[in-house]
Amino acid sequence: MSRSTVPSGPAAATLDAAEEYVAARVGHALEAVFDAVAATRADTTALLARVAAEGRRPVTADLAALRPGLHLRLARQELVSGVGFVAAPGVLSDVPAWLEWWQSDASGDVRPLLLDLDPRTSAYSDYTHWDWFALPRETGRRAVAGPYVDYLCSDEYSLTLSAPVEVGGRFLGVAAADVYLRHFEAAALPLLRELPGPARLVNARGRVAASADPAQLAGSLDRGPDFAAVLESGRPGTFGGLRLVPCRGVPLVLVVAGG
Repeated sequence: MSRSTVPSGPAAATLDAAEEYVAARVGHALEAVFDAVAATRADTTALLARVAAEGRRPVTADLAALRPGLHLRLARQELVSGVGFVAAPGVLSDVPAWLEWWQSDASGDVRPLLLDLDPRTSAYSDYTHWDWFALPRETGRRAVAGPYVDYLCSDEYSLTLSAPVEVGGRFLGVAAADVYLRHFEAAALPLLRELPGPARLVNARGRVAASADPAQLAGSLDRGPDFAAVLESGRPGTFGGLRLVPCRGVPLVLVVAGG
């Protein structure tokens, strides 16, 4: 059925149900990754709260207590390629910035990410402007950033899912997990292709996360609707012939174009 002719009655209801089903399936797939983010957030919040109760600022050595949980999440969640806590500048007393970040390599071995974050020598010392850090800091909510080439961690085209870490109302950084785009597309594209019209998944900033629409490729910027407002409402809508369906529970919008 072509979406160039707007369906009505039972046909419209069937299309709406199909779109909402696909959005829910995408949400379910990413919710498993957000579970890893949530567990990391909970561990980090508890750790930083304990340190604060001791009347001192945290140091990098304190974050070593997070590692058993991070290793377990990498082993158990097949979509997750990297996971950890990224501290806001000034939170730790012994370094200006820090990523307690672990990732799995092609053989499945788990290894730490060791970065030069000295602003005198590193182009990546200020990570606070990147969406995976800025969106949770600005909104207080979890976010999906990308896809983008992750020069910081893997040099792979990736998505980063993140959530704010706060103690006593103070933003201290983000808990996050990386997903290689090729792995996400393997899960999402078969679902998008079930729909009769060209379909794509778009994040709050309008970045296309996966696409079965040749007019909007993954990684491109969709300058159409206010996707953040669609996610805020939590309800399907329309815009210029597009059908917009929030993916249940996760910050992506399913966009289905007319045929």
